[in-house]
Amino acid sequence: MLLAFMAVASTAFAQYEWHKTTAPDFRGKQDDIYFVDEDKGWYVNGTGKIYKTVNGGQDWQLIFEKPGTFFRCIGFIDSLRGFVGNIGTDYFPNVADTVPLYKTTDGGKTWEAVQYKGPVVKGLCAIDILKVPFVNHGVLDYKYYINAGGRVGSPAYLMRSYDNGKTFTSEDVNAHCAFILDIKFLNEQEGFIMAGSDNVLTKSNALILRTADGGKSWKKVYQSNRPYEITWKASFPTAKVGYVTIQSYNPDTTVTTRYLVKSINGGKSWEEIPVADDFSLREFGIGFLNEKVGWIGTNKSGLETTDGGKTWTKKNMGNAINKIRIVQKAGGGSTGYAIGSNVYKLDVKKG
Repeated sequence: MLLAFMAVASTAFAQYEWHKTTAPDFRGKQDDIYFVDEDKGWYVNGTGKIYKTVNGGQDWQLIFEKPGTFFRCIGFIDSLRGFVGNIGTDYFPNVADTVPLYKTTDGGKTWEAVQYKGPVVKGLCAIDILKVPFVNHGVLDYKYYINAGGRVGSPAYLMRSYDNGKTFTSEDVNAHCAFILDIKFLNEQEGFIMAGSDNVLTKSNALILRTADGGKSWKKVYQSNRPYEITWKASFPTAKVGYVTIQSYNPDTTVTTRYLVKSINGGKSWEEIPVADDFSLREFGIGFLNEKVGWIGTNKSGLETTDGGKTWTKKNMGNAINKIRIVQKAGGGSTGYAIGSNVYKLDVKKG
């Protein structure tokens, strides 16, 4: 059945095309992908596999496999130092690994469990790596803040590092939300948790929390008024403009409108925007090239907007796209990578 959209954009979309890479097809949804530049990237899936490319997705190599682990999220500081999160036990079948976070220092060939101080973390769904410039003995240098959160279905915990991933601490945030689906920091102080309000799905609303003090405190900035809802993934093309997908699991077939939320003031407030009128549609990942142009992955291929989410049209970018990463090219311009049942790459055609 074709998607029934609330509106169809009149803008021509020929300049943005997604094409399938050579990554092996996957039966189901794969969860995360990360690139440190336009060529070098990694992706993970729930069968405990990690793949790597060094030529922009032309070729992919299976570099690590750990049966019994559900790799849910991944992030890298550079071509050698990276982190991968595991969903943990007691949610999906055949997952026996209780380690929430692993790290590598050799580009993903080998991984070791991250040691941390604080309460035990059940599992992770998202990793955010913030690159912060600073003056180091008269030279411009960078430090990296790593924030990881989880998990779907509860409980809600954070793992955080302020020293480039050398040490980590964990924090219990169950007083603020039931579980964490995504996390995003704009700078050292301002950040967001995309969450669900209740671990009982029939009671859950989509929920967004904001911190303005580096995570010392969290404030609710958005909560839907419909049951069976959770947030899923976020995209901030600028420090002011942000988008978050909302998932509905309501079994009532008369509840057909699907939404996302948008902020134009740095996440201080959010507006609901209808995306489609289709009971069977489920939103997953989201990624914006700039304030206007972006995509949503769904269980029915993708959706594209060129007017900041006012209108959407169907876009072929593979099924169940769960994460979309926009990557800056060294010579200028951008590309993108999207992961779901396969990995797709964005071609931006000028003119």
